Amino acid sequence: MTAFSFRFSRYISLHFHHYPANYAFFVSPINESCQLLIHPNPTLQNMANSNVAFFFFFALLIGHGIVELEASHHVYKHLLGLLSSAPANQPYRTGYHFQPPKNWINDPNGVMIYKGVYHLFYQYNPKGAVWGNIVWAHSTSNDLVNWTPHEPAIFPSQPSDINGCWSGSATILSSGKPAMLYTGIDSQNRQVQNLAIPKNLSDPYLREWVKSTKNPLMQPTAQNQINSSSFRDPTTAWLGPDNKWRVVIGSKVDQLGLAILYKSKDFVNWYQSKTPLHSANTGMWECPDFYPVPIHGQNGVDTSLNGPYVKHVLKVSLDNTRHDCYTIGSYDNVKDVYKPDEGSVEGDSGLRYDYGKYYASKTFFDDFKNRRILTGWINESSSVADDIKKGWSGVHAIPRKIWLARSGKQLVQWPVTEIEKLRTNHIGLANKLLKGGSVIEISGVTAAQADVEVSFEIKDFEKAEVLEPSWTNPQLLCSRKGASVKGSLGPFGLLVLASEGLKERTAVFFRIFKGHNKYMVLMCGDQSRSSLNQDNDMTTYGAFLDVDIRHHKLSLRSLIDHSIVESFGGGGKVCITSRVYPTLAINKAAHLYAFNYGSQSIKISKLNAWSMKTAKIN
Repeated sequence: MTAFSFRFSRYISLHFHHYPANYAFFVSPINESCQLLIHPNPTLQNMANSNVAFFFFFALLIGHGIVELEASHHVYKHLLGLLSSAPANQPYRTGYHFQPPKNWINDPNGVMIYKGVYHLFYQYNPKGAVWGNIVWAHSTSNDLVNWTPHEPAIFPSQPSDINGCWSGSATILSSGKPAMLYTGIDSQNRQVQNLAIPKNLSDPYLREWVKSTKNPLMQPTAQNQINSSSFRDPTTAWLGPDNKWRVVIGSKVDQLGLAILYKSKDFVNWYQSKTPLHSANTGMWECPDFYPVPIHGQNGVDTSLNGPYVKHVLKVSLDNTRHDCYTIGSYDNVKDVYKPDEGSVEGDSGLRYDYGKYYASKTFFDDFKNRRILTGWINESSSVADDIKKGWSGVHAIPRKIWLARSGKQLVQWPVTEIEKLRTNHIGLANKLLKGGSVIEISGVTAAQADVEVSFEIKDFEKAEVLEPSWTNPQLLCSRKGASVKGSLGPFGLLVLASEGLKERTAVFFRIFKGHNKYMVLMCGDQSRSSLNQDNDMTTYGAFLDVDIRHHKLSLRSLIDHSIVESFGGGGKVCITSRVYPTLAINKAAHLYAFNYGSQSIKISKLNAWSMKTAKIN
């Protein structure tokens, strides 16, 4: 498979499984039908003349020159004729999730905080609602909620990225200056690694970027035998005890996923380590992320920190299944080897950030608030034809604070607290009994754009269904026992983006099972009746939730935003993101319900719901 076809599988595979015919017209003839256009930008060139002194200073700082950016794009003419302007009626556009006004968006890139300003770069097609013409778009924020757009920051201009600027990460150097490592597709269609730096460090918005003349800094060769079509997405770099920088790039050999490790003294001259940081038989590793988390507390720490008071997390985005999976373990920073903790399961059967629609995620350390923030891409579940019709595709999840659970065995995620300032029109319930088979409407909030938190109290545990030994796959179990299948203790939870009469609804719910020596909690996101439009992917998602319900209440939070439902179970131990497109339950016609279809009564200890104001985004 060529470099382009590998990357295309990353962006369209979820559609491809359901709509292969829709993609055939543009997957195969990419190189034959694209024309490379290079457009020098006179404004940037003029600014270059006035900043020669700064350029020379930075060249001395890192020991190498830099080159001015020039705009160039891949134009896929056979696609442009299919693109239409966005219609006025947009029931699926979100009110407080990040997305540009139109066109295609995917991976978050180079996310960071600099001089108190949050920066989000992302893969973007400025010409349409399908993958292609990718540039690094750029927006900034003071609160991770409201975002201001800027001109694209990085786009093809050098031989080392002339066929594409793909994903990468930001690193804050020891001097406090940011640097961006990213994957370029060179003139031979090889995946290589490049460096870009800000043009003006006094600009807190970092609106212009320049590239190293030494690019590519890391590349496949006959000597290293790296697969040139599977070598991408450099991580944030970290400093080792020898004061050398380390960075990991995702790769594979056959089905052996690799975190290839490189080292550098000056962030420009890199050499490959003799062994990878880690590897496992899970297929290609995209968008790797490697970072420490404190053993105690919820604070984040700098990516270079190591020692007895931290664990390390290795996250990989599995190209084969489009899931973001992670392990927790220890990092030997002398041997440069990561080892997952005993009992860890790698791949799809192990831990995931999110058990729904969530991919190509990236974390960064927010040193302003001492927290680690997780960002991720939520791709569409609609058909390509529908994406083109509505004029856009893809959004980003609400940024999440992420930390190590008290057990030390998994991570916990929670929406950043800043999102709560959008809350309005609060309504609440307390000590409400949900009898078996009952549904109650939560009125008084804008059900299409809301934030809901609810905790349930369960009794009569001895009446729980027995968990059969063969029921080991939670997603399959949620599919077999969806929201319409009555049980004993469950299903109970929320019906969101629901129509009057419940012809359409997305169910987020729990079931309690009696397992071996303990009670098991199953959390499900049931999209099977989310829309009357059968062209959508309406997969049901699920995961087992690690919570002792005999001593703790069962909590659920759902962020509802027109076509997205982000749900957090057990205080953020399980996250499930749903992408849905109701035809009836849209805008003011959407309803919100609490329900219990089990035979046993469940008590709502407390429920708080808010309408959410619309954020100012791009």
